[in-house]
Amino acid sequence: MKIWVHFARAPVRVLLISRKKNTIRLKRQMVRVKIALAQEKTETKEMLVIYRKYTQGNASEAEMKMANRQFLDLLKGLGLGVFAVLPFAPITIPVMIKVGKWVGVDIIPSSFSSAKLPRQQVEKTQKKP
Repeated sequence: MKIWVHFARAPVRVLLISRKKNTIRLKRQMVRVKIALAQEKTETKEMLVIYRKYTQGNASEAEMKMANRQFLDLLKGLGLGVFAVLPFAPITIPVMIKVGKWVGVDIIPSSFSSAKLPRQQVEKTQKKP
């Protein structure tokens, strides 16, 4: 209701401020996705190194558990990718995540499942050119 009172007084200013606010929110969300994808990339590289060690017989059991956990995260990401291709993806993906939480199944990869990223990490990535 407040926005309509201000909108009547200065419509252009209200529109510019709301547009800027939405742009900032979109940039923050894109930075979060960028950080999560970078984390997935490094974890996947580590997983491949551990599997290479395993084929040579040099991997420990703890390393294999970590590599298998990352492999499951990779499969979770691929599963969500299938839903991203389907029509109505902005509706189906959140519904699938919610149903998964009700059932007790985590369908989001670990790097994307953290609700909030540390503010310092977000600020560091925004400062990079």
